[in-house]
Amino acid sequence: MNVKNYNRYFHLHTISGIIITVILYIFFFAGSFSFFKNEIDSWQQNTPKKDYTAQTINYNQIIDSLDSNYGLYGRNISFRVSDKTRTVRLSVTPSKDTLNPKAKQRNFGYLNPETNQIKSYQENYGLGEFLYRLHFFAQVNALGKVGPIPVGYFIAGLVSFLFLFALLTGILVHWKKIVSNFYIFRPWEKIKTIWTDLHTALGVISFPFQLIFAITGSYFLLHYYVMMSSVAALGYQGDVKKLQEDVNFRKGPVKEVIFENKPLDHSIDINNYLTQTEERWKDAEITGISIDNYGDQSMVVTVNGKAPAAKQFNSKGELKYHVATNKVTQIADPFANPGYSYSFSNILYELHFGAFGGYLTRIVYFLVGVAGCIVIISGVLIWLVARDKKNVPEHKRKFNFWLANTYMAICLSMYPVTALSFIAVKIFPDKGQSFIYSFYFWTWLIATVLLLVRKNIYKTNRDCLLLGSIIGFCIPIVNGICTGDWLWNNYKNQYFDILTIDLFWIIVPIITLFAYRLVIRKHEQKQMTQ
Repeated sequence: MNVKNYNRYFHLHTISGIIITVILYIFFFAGSFSFFKNEIDSWQQNTPKKDYTAQTINYNQIIDSLDSNYGLYGRNISFRVSDKTRTVRLSVTPSKDTLNPKAKQRNFGYLNPETNQIKSYQENYGLGEFLYRLHFFAQVNALGKVGPIPVGYFIAGLVSFLFLFALLTGILVHWKKIVSNFYIFRPWEKIKTIWTDLHTALGVISFPFQLIFAITGSYFLLHYYVMMSSVAALGYQGDVKKLQEDVNFRKGPVKEVIFENKPLDHSIDINNYLTQTEERWKDAEITGISIDNYGDQSMVVTVNGKAPAAKQFNSKGELKYHVATNKVTQIADPFANPGYSYSFSNILYELHFGAFGGYLTRIVYFLVGVAGCIVIISGVLIWLVARDKKNVPEHKRKFNFWLANTYMAICLSMYPVTALSFIAVKIFPDKGQSFIYSFYFWTWLIATVLLLVRKNIYKTNRDCLLLGSIIGFCIPIVNGICTGDWLWNNYKNQYFDILTIDLFWIIVPIITLFAYRLVIRKHEQKQMTQ
């Protein structure tokens, strides 16, 4: 590569990287926690999954309870079962029976199958859900839209695309030394060298993963509003619905079940349809059950499922039971190839969230996410040092420091703020969405302002690492005090989802304490040489 092209790629990499720094850091930091979203929410509510599956839930009992509250005749009901939490997502639509005095009542919420308690989305909202949605700026959507795109998704999609640009230019800059940079790390050198080594070494090592995050993130956030609408305009005369039907695994429009207003003359056993499905799909995992026109002659029970990943990586199954006629229609076989369109989108999902593996895969993804945070922070510090020279005009040096100080205050304060939020939601586990929003954002704002006013990047780094570590160590203790379930109890009872979070907040603070000591040591060495 000639010098002219190298300089072009270098400046493009620097400019694109510095523009998206803060937002990209938020994505990586919050996204790293999102790999354990379900475990965090289970930990907060102290509701371990244990042995709960779709097959162990008594749907007849739940249906009886809902029927007594709403009158289910003529309603559509759906249950969506998670494979990682105990909670079941429940939806009850208005009734088509106009004689029902409660016909207009509906419910969308989350059901605890152990207690049959139903919470609304806002009541069930947990810290895991908050961090998951923060990693693609969903909370910002309330500010409005950019054309047809919600503003939060637009920002996230644009940043993901610019991140792809920064990755490609970065790898071109380091192309000639890609092998040597893979191995270089000199923790015994001065602090500037450490930041440079961290930026290049971690950037090269994690490049394949970061590339996956950038491509899949752009796809998820922009494909519906940009790509889907563009394809529909070119080949479907703007009919997005028709395009979605063609690429759906069902291959064709979803037929509406027409309400006949003729009650069934026999009792309904939902559990029985689950048993029949298990017999048809050996070893399949049930992911959801939906009911159309409950109690009517037109009633249809649909069971959704998927094959174990070891047998079929991409799978989608759907059985429809016509209750009045006892006819069964298999729309899709979970053990058969679901087709290109579903396979494509599902593979992107699996790759982005590390959902194709177990805990080990998600731990690796978490480490890659943290590596991304370190690459971003080290890049800002390298950028600042390179421009903090005597030949740079004073007003530019002041602006560069102000920008870097702002970036560091916003980014690094996320660690202690997030740790403190874990304690807050454990003490107040049922406060819901408004509490989490208020606590997290106000605490983050206050911490950022305090760090900005101090105008000392070294102290910002040092104190955020120390404070985050101390608060982090307190999290398993607070959990034990609030619930009585200490680490050893969770291990004994095999509550591994709860145990994972407690262990997380022991291991991570140990590592960040080590980083804290390294930062202090290098700063002291720098002071001695001046």
